[in-house]
Amino acid sequence: MYSNDLICDVLEYIDTFLCTKITINDLEKKFYYNRYYIMKLFKKEIGITIFDYINKLRIYKSITILDNTNNFLIKTAINSGFYSLEYFSEIFKKEVGISPKEYKKVLNNKYIYNDKIILAITNITNIKKIIDYTNKYKQNRKRTIDPVKKISIFG
Repeated sequence: MYSNDLICDVLEYIDTFLCTKITINDLEKKFYYNRYYIMKLFKKEIGITIFDYINKLRIYKSITILDNTNNFLIKTAINSGFYSLEYFSEIFKKEVGISPKEYKKVLNNKYIYNDKIILAITNITNIKKIIDYTNKYKQNRKRTIDPVKKISIFG
């Protein structure tokens, strides 16, 4: 079975504009479909809402940044598409299970592994599975070639 073209286009749009503000109005205008149709089809095809997906993708990007740099949390938040440290921290804790500050301590080996850390690792793995699923979903797209249209100047 092939992936839905609209959802593949939405996923690619999200990937491209992840670090900017993405609204359902943007998607509606970009793809010329009703917002409710886009949201319902996305949930049906991917299994989570568009905004849950965007948040998970942004959190995964922030984890990658935290893993590879010594950026301050506010810089990490902005580079991941969040424009508020408070909102970033709230979503990070919701998705990962620990705060970004605690996560940094784990990375710096200043935090003893416990049940919270194991849960965080599990949550990060689950986010990665969703990202892997959407990447495979996009690869399963059936590329259609528009038929050549003949144009006549004679009517």
